[in-house]
Amino acid sequence: MTQLLATLPSLSPDQFNIVDNILSMAVATMGAAALFFFLARSSVASKYRPALLVSGLVVSIACYHYFMIRLSWNGAFTNMGTSYDPTPGKSFNDFYRYADWILTVPLLMVELVTVMALAREISRPLLTKLVIAAALMIGLGYPGEVSADWTARLIWGVLSSIPFFYILYVLWVELTKSLEAQPKEVRNLLSVARLVLLITWAFYPIAYAIYGDSLPGAKPGIMGEKSGLGLVGIQVGYAIADITAKAGFGVLIYMIAKAKTDLMTTDERVQQLAVA
Repeated sequence: MTQLLATLPSLSPDQFNIVDNILSMAVATMGAAALFFFLARSSVASKYRPALLVSGLVVSIACYHYFMIRLSWNGAFTNMGTSYDPTPGKSFNDFYRYADWILTVPLLMVELVTVMALAREISRPLLTKLVIAAALMIGLGYPGEVSADWTARLIWGVLSSIPFFYILYVLWVELTKSLEAQPKEVRNLLSVARLVLLITWAFYPIAYAIYGDSLPGAKPGIMGEKSGLGLVGIQVGYAIADITAKAGFGVLIYMIAKAKTDLMTTDERVQQLAVA
């Protein structure tokens, strides 16, 4: 992987700064979201607090990895005045992103199922299927992500898509059955949460297809061979998608937990909120 990422295109100051700024924003957003989710746990019923705990863990993990990605980005380029050229002997280690995904994507499934507070005989098998599929999706996508060979990228991309579509099936078919058991006041929020996952996750296959334009040995593609546009576009796109899928999704989880807490009777709410 280091060899693949060692050959980087020269970037204009604007291109370099756009990525640097979006990575900085991601660090700040994830860090602020972590503080919010951890502190907000006391405002929801005890049975929904694990969902907010997981939300806080997700953005905490993402905050660390985005900090490391930004450090790697700044070390991989040298300011030459009119351009940012690859630093000799340095590489941009984008593996931090996949290390983040392999941890946080399964946890996103945990967030959604936990906040629904389903019966254990329903939630346990549902969660098991979603977590395993999420891990397979990320694990199978990585070999293609770091390959400059389009055949290999296609094969691994197809393999990674199998658990991806399975997750969509579970979210839209199996989870829909469980929505009927949820209070009608939160059904729309749960539907929006699923939609956020769909929209943000839909970006990743597109990015996966164009990222090869920036890899060594890549043929001219959508963004042009080593123009830097592919590298910049993918870093910005991934960061925005991650902010939405982690911090934004976590806010929805909080809203669902708060709405379900507010629907409790006064006695139930006092009893639940009093639980440490």
